Amino acid sequence: MVYQYTPRGVCSREIRIDVDDNQVVRSVGFVGGCSGNTQGVAALARGRTIDELVSALGGIRCGLKSTSCPDQLAQALKAIQQEIKKESTGAAETK
Repeated sequence: MVYQYTPRGVCSREIRIDVDDNQVVRSVGFVGGCSGNTQGVAALARGRTIDELVSALGGIRCGLKSTSCPDQLAQALKAIQQEIKKESTGAAETK
């Protein structure tokens, strides 16, 4: 499923993330930001689990900023996990 996330405190304006049913990232696309860096992060994210990426990217800073595009990707992935959890709990309740 493809999710869209609006990052805060960074140059990129949107992150699009495709995650499969096993919480493995299929693709990542950044709108805006430093092109080479965001393409590199996106390429390295493919095929990794949400947990792996949150652990590796969470807390990375960009200069004096308290966040970065990789950190915002980690934040987006945490939000996706919460949404998946909510959906699975809701599905279990309706059965």
